[in-house]
Amino acid sequence: MPLPSSRPALSEHQEDWRNAGFGIYVHWPFCQSKCPYCDFNSHVWERVDQGRWLKSYISELERYAALTPGRVVQSVFFGGGTPSLMEPATVDGILSTIRRLWPQANEVEVTLEANPTSIDAGRFQGYAMAGVNRVSMGFQAMNDEDLRRLGRLHSVDEALRAFDIARNQFERVSFDLIYARQKQTLAAWEAELDRALSLAIDHLSLYQLTIEDGTAFGDRYKRGGLRDLPEEDLAADMWELTQEVTAAHGFENYEVSNHARDGARSRHNVLYWRYGDYIGVGPGAHGRVTLDGHRHATEQPRAPGKWLERAEAGNADSLVEALTGQEQAEEYLLMGLRLREGIDLNRFERLSSAPINGSQVDELCERELLKLENRRIFVTDQGRMLLNAVINKLLDS
Repeated sequence: MPLPSSRPALSEHQEDWRNAGFGIYVHWPFCQSKCPYCDFNSHVWERVDQGRWLKSYISELERYAALTPGRVVQSVFFGGGTPSLMEPATVDGILSTIRRLWPQANEVEVTLEANPTSIDAGRFQGYAMAGVNRVSMGFQAMNDEDLRRLGRLHSVDEALRAFDIARNQFERVSFDLIYARQKQTLAAWEAELDRALSLAIDHLSLYQLTIEDGTAFGDRYKRGGLRDLPEEDLAADMWELTQEVTAAHGFENYEVSNHARDGARSRHNVLYWRYGDYIGVGPGAHGRVTLDGHRHATEQPRAPGKWLERAEAGNADSLVEALTGQEQAEEYLLMGLRLREGIDLNRFERLSSAPINGSQVDELCERELLKLENRRIFVTDQGRMLLNAVINKLLDS
């Protein structure tokens, strides 16, 4: 189903995306190896024709630009997979196309995800020259034994060398760590956090290890493996410790799993959580695009070969679906309550054309899981540990 042609919208409800802005997500699906915990759309190919892939990305961007003329791009995010396996010329070709097709915001944020094993000074210099100004690095752990357990190809020393290269090239550098890992103690996690925060870092993404179906860890868990994961109480203690240690180092926990110094939030991810519009191109990429006054959910084929065929044929979308106002309101709630700032009830009600369930809000406030201030609701620190339950309660009509 093709997207409709763009026409001026008629109301604030129809132009709701303007509350958060417009961004572009580019998915690079290739990795050097598949990590056992990963359920992202990533694949290992021996050879990738990057020139052919660049032409397909350009084709998809041009198709979407014709539908969204005049939109101001606030952020671009290269995710994966391992985007640092892209040649600098590929990244440059994509960013040059975006600049040609859309106006750019002042200080547009351009993030590229990178793994330590695919980082060298020349490649990073090429990314910077292309327009990348922020790097998000996949450390995942800061000891070699746990890196091996997680299936990572790098050592801690390699990760630190890669970080130095990135820090010398880019002003903004983030990295990811996973906690509640096998055999991990509370003291070990505290020492690891302190070490990470002692680096010249301005943003950390800190995720609890989850065992997902369809992953190697998921299969191992079903067979009775992975028995040495932290118990639920210890994992909760690790979460609380994470908040204490990062706050002591001057990092705001602005989103459930993300911590930043002042001014260093991930603008692209905030655009998601504030429920803006974004184009998603590449295998498995999702998007939310408002056209003709209606927000549409889009999705592209997950299989790299299938995506390439469809992009070369002129339209890679495998799903285009107009969302109802209620669906948009629910998505806004699901995304926005991840942020410490919460959601605007007036905006929620404009989208849904109905008020939120007041009795559920009152009950959650009484239990000190939620707060209501100036027509905004946000989850308390206690509620953040039970976020899924809080959201389910609010959506239970």
